[in-house]
Amino acid sequence: MIALLRGILAHIGADHLVVETSGVGFLVYAPRPVLASAGAVGEAILLYTILIVREDALTLYGFANTEQRTLFERLITVSGVGPRVALGLLSAGTPAEVGGAIAHGDTTFLARAPGVGKKTAERLVLELKGKLGLVNLPPPPSGATTATVALNHELGELLTNLGYSSVEASAAINAMPADAPEDLEERLRLALRYFGSA
Repeated sequence: MIALLRGILAHIGADHLVVETSGVGFLVYAPRPVLASAGAVGEAILLYTILIVREDALTLYGFANTEQRTLFERLITVSGVGPRVALGLLSAGTPAEVGGAIAHGDTTFLARAPGVGKKTAERLVLELKGKLGLVNLPPPPSGATTATVALNHELGELLTNLGYSSVEASAAINAMPADAPEDLEERLRLALRYFGSA
């Protein structure tokens, strides 16, 4: 398996990059955010990759970080979700946004991705809900936006990285005021304040 590719960006296509390393150009399919942030042709680039082997092709997919790659690997385990559909989902939102939508059954958000209809969105929720390793957050309050849900997931992951348990992180997020700012740094301050007073 080719897990990482470092080289010089040789070309940016509509859905792929070409990365040259040791005189060989690798064609790598990637989600839109990766294409948009790839830099300029001629610059150095590092991609976290996964090689998909089919009977008639070897296809390389590239990501900006291991979080994107891991979610891609989980998405393609779902019946009816191939690599192209998984790339579409990762183009529609960050891993936290896509994971949050799956965790809370937001099929409307998922169905916005290219190649994802209502049935596929429902299947994603059915097969992956609770299996993405995300913090077990309470259901979002009525009227909460997908962005807020995603922000809470990012906060939960940040808190667990700081050493708090998933249960502690969930409690801090559940205690977040309804008028908490839509800002990760501010929400982190509020969460740490919660732990300080707990």
